[in-house]
Amino acid sequence: MESPAKEEVAGELAMEIESSVTAEDWRRALSRVVPAVAVLRTTAPRAFDTEVAGASYATGFVVDKARGIILTNRHVVKPGPVVAEAMFVNREEIPVYPLYRDPVHDFGFFRYDPGAIKFLKYDEIPLDPEAASVGLEIRVVGNDSGEKVSILAGTLARLDREAPYYKKDGYNDFNTFYMQAASGTKGGSSGSPVVDCQGRAVALNAGSKSSSASAFFLPLERVVRALNLIRDCWDAFKSESVYIPRGTLQATFQHKGFEETRRLGLRNETEQMARLVSSEGETGMLVVDSVVPEGPAHKHLEPGDVLVHMNGEVVTQFLAMETLLDDSVGREIELQIERGGAPLTLKLEVEDLHSITPNHFLEVSGAVIHPLSYQQARNFRFKCGLVYVAEAGYMLSRASVPRHSIIKKFAGEDIENLDDLIAVISKLSRGARVPLEYVKYTDRYRNKSVLVTVDQHGWYAPPQLYTRNDATGLWTAKLAIPLESPFVVSAHHAGHIEANSNSVSPLAESSPMDLKCQHESENTADGCIKMQTDDEVVVDGSHSGEDSLVDKKRRRVDEEIAAEGTISSCGDLDDIKGSALRHPSSVESSDLGRTISSNASLAEQVIEPALVMFEVHVPPICMLDGVHSQHFFGTGVIIYHSDSLGLVAVDRNTVAVSISDIMLSFAAYPIEIPAEVVFLHPVHNFALIAYDPSALGAGASVIRAAKLLPEPALRRGDSVYLVGLSRSLQATSRKSTITNPCTAVNIGSADCPRYRAINMEVIELDTDFGSSFSGILTDEQGRVQALWASFSTQLKYGCSSSEDHQFVRGIPIYAISKVLEKIISGTPGPFRLINGVRRPMPFVRLLEVELYPTLLSKARSYGLSDNWVQALAKKDPVRRQVLRVKGCLAGSKAENLLEQGDMILAINKEPITCFLDIENACQKLDQSIDSDGVLNMTIFRQGKEIDLIVGTDVRDGNGSTRMVNWCGSIIQDPHSAVRALGFLPEEGHGVYVARWCHGSPVHRYGLYALQWIVEVNGKPTSDLESFIQVVKGLEDREFVRVKTVHLNGKPRVLTLKQDLHYWPTWELTFEPATDTWQRRTIKALQPTVV
Repeated sequence: MESPAKEEVAGELAMEIESSVTAEDWRRALSRVVPAVAVLRTTAPRAFDTEVAGASYATGFVVDKARGIILTNRHVVKPGPVVAEAMFVNREEIPVYPLYRDPVHDFGFFRYDPGAIKFLKYDEIPLDPEAASVGLEIRVVGNDSGEKVSILAGTLARLDREAPYYKKDGYNDFNTFYMQAASGTKGGSSGSPVVDCQGRAVALNAGSKSSSASAFFLPLERVVRALNLIRDCWDAFKSESVYIPRGTLQATFQHKGFEETRRLGLRNETEQMARLVSSEGETGMLVVDSVVPEGPAHKHLEPGDVLVHMNGEVVTQFLAMETLLDDSVGREIELQIERGGAPLTLKLEVEDLHSITPNHFLEVSGAVIHPLSYQQARNFRFKCGLVYVAEAGYMLSRASVPRHSIIKKFAGEDIENLDDLIAVISKLSRGARVPLEYVKYTDRYRNKSVLVTVDQHGWYAPPQLYTRNDATGLWTAKLAIPLESPFVVSAHHAGHIEANSNSVSPLAESSPMDLKCQHESENTADGCIKMQTDDEVVVDGSHSGEDSLVDKKRRRVDEEIAAEGTISSCGDLDDIKGSALRHPSSVESSDLGRTISSNASLAEQVIEPALVMFEVHVPPICMLDGVHSQHFFGTGVIIYHSDSLGLVAVDRNTVAVSISDIMLSFAAYPIEIPAEVVFLHPVHNFALIAYDPSALGAGASVIRAAKLLPEPALRRGDSVYLVGLSRSLQATSRKSTITNPCTAVNIGSADCPRYRAINMEVIELDTDFGSSFSGILTDEQGRVQALWASFSTQLKYGCSSSEDHQFVRGIPIYAISKVLEKIISGTPGPFRLINGVRRPMPFVRLLEVELYPTLLSKARSYGLSDNWVQALAKKDPVRRQVLRVKGCLAGSKAENLLEQGDMILAINKEPITCFLDIENACQKLDQSIDSDGVLNMTIFRQGKEIDLIVGTDVRDGNGSTRMVNWCGSIIQDPHSAVRALGFLPEEGHGVYVARWCHGSPVHRYGLYALQWIVEVNGKPTSDLESFIQVVKGLEDREFVRVKTVHLNGKPRVLTLKQDLHYWPTWELTFEPATDTWQRRTIKALQPTVV
């Protein structure tokens, strides 16, 4: 050891050398460094451990040219699946594969094929951890804030900074010092080399503080050790993964100054001994900060213990401690500590750090579940290996199980590890509802119990078990459960119900007018998956960038208490009166029927047995038609109830798409049963939902259908009862007065086109229960005259910001009664299997034109003649309006005939004054045997009356029934809300990108939603069938050229690389004959993926 005098001379010499460095020296050094630095574009296809799925930029640099090894951060290599490319300064781009990621420290290695770089001349950057010193001038070279090459200057200010703390539930480094400099690095610079004037890497850039210019660098001593071990076993690596011995006691230490250790009880003689044997300038000792439960140090080490010796050596530095631990894996190590001034000697077994770092995960219904890692066990203070939810997916999020949960019990069985969970799942059938207990670190002392519904429709692939293979850089998948297990078998037999060969069993047990109708509408949507249109995530130095994009999820949760109820329903008045309101006693078969409040209105008492509460879930991978949320609540009303079929009416702000999981809870009887969408009206704001009455058990005798009263139409000044249902299934009612029975609804298109009511007249009341309460409007006898329905809209603020909003208005019951008549009477139409019986469902003939009313006084100013003004006023003296064309739906038969601004005067010489007149004219076409489906229209255009023959379109009530998942994007044919914009690409219309998934190729390359794909590799994709034929021929890792057209009409060509390993191509198709959604793999690498 040098004397103080000699060290002073050495320090002066170092300062002289540093001061002699010139700009030319830095130029020469950087000219060698820059070619070896690469921009890393990484994609995490699945959430895992501390990381979320997403795409990001970072930096890496070559440390072994011959073997093709790139050094970067752990949070870039990622603990889970990753797909990455490296782009060098000459824009050569090559694939890179994860080689090693340290379980604790923030470094890892990618490998690449050195022969893949054809044109760039570069050298590896040497690592020299010993060269780091306070006052050393450095340069940080890398991708900073998205810039491909950025060089930031700084000076090392500290070598003993504690490891930065990034997130309480994410990755954090520990048991190491960090270096600090004011270099001002930002997002994307993670993994950049910190070089000196000789071109040597002295540290690895890892993080930064957003509130200042401080940057944090990882020392390279452990990096050099790992790199040397990889080089030593490189030949063996070709057939097996790299193993770097890493030991742990599952304890976190902090370096505390001697002043602090004395306060903790460190004896003076121990401090003197430590100062004497340690290096000159030692300032403190290692103190236990935390211990992971049930780890090697649990119940042996305690926070505040001061570490003195390990295996007889005085240890005051992290590096010495880790060296001893890494060299002692699987063996006992002797520790001498001081606790409150008392010396203690302990013998602890050093655990293999890799054994508590998960290398496999279970994917089931979109959830990612794996053993709890050491990183998160340390964050949460749980023991390692518990069953940890890295991503909740659909099945668990539907039960409100959040990310970061620990599963404790499932289906009544204790869950200690992942194998236990897989064993339980293999015993369950699809559609089973079983209890699950979980605990979250934020509420660690209370287990929460929820009811989980096993995915019953087969929308997701069977459970897959992914295992890491560092030799290939991929995570290989296999079926997690046996093929003969009930879960898999029930998937193959789902929907294969014994269907009658006959067309329909008669439903007409009562006429449509004897049926009581009630409609429900409240929509409180939470857990919404945001339509993603943002740019790629950029990994910043604090690793928080990748979480931020995923965490931006739009929530539509209405907190108003009144929002909990929506629609009401009406019972049979004759039964109610004839039995002296005996509803409670009429439930002779069960004691569970609800007793109606004696002070409730007659309308409320009549309608309550028909009220139903909806809970609707939409799978994230099936969010078609622009649906803006995954979760909806609302109230519906039973409009038909027999032994074999029950039908419920509800608004489309509660049931927006047919691909939904629906659960019904009944006001009259405490039971919850599944239901299915059987009819979505393409224009009007209502849907019909079917349930199986046999599932009600004794409740079937309590539940009733509402009675509809479509005629006479409501008028201004009429008194009605507004009846709805709260979340606690309590009926609520009030008497109100009609203020306007024929207000035309006007809802603009949302940023992401979704269903919106058009060509409808709605009813306004003088008083209601607020904008969130929906229900029904009845007369005094409880007969339903209208639905008090919820409508979805979007309020826009300024040029760019908007917010989802809902309002309530009344919908005359007439339209629902007409559809119900057709279903009951068996009107010819497409057959659909409902409750095991094939039934025809009605078509809807439409004039696919969006209209709006204009007052006759305004129409006169446009040049409409007095004769027409008088004729229209005579036809409808209340409205005194004429309908004008707002726009035609693209692809409709009226598209090239009617123009914006046309006034529709008459159809078949009959004056037209309201939307109902046009609907009636369309229905007459269906009733005519020799109809050719066209309307003889008289219109007024630019001062002239014109007679036109305009075709109508026929739509069913199924909604979208087919989708394709390609490269992580949800693709469908353009739905009506998109066509209502009035534009389809000229190139054969194309297929529409409805959604995209985080961590997918479309995320990585920017093929976002709200656009059509019109060509793939120069081949037209006019519809889904042609699109499937094209993508079926594409190979894995193949670059694909895609031509798109945005909703704004702007064309674009981009390229993306397929990844069939993690993102196979598959489709979902609804089969009405079996009433099931069928999932079919179009192309995949793994035979287990279905």
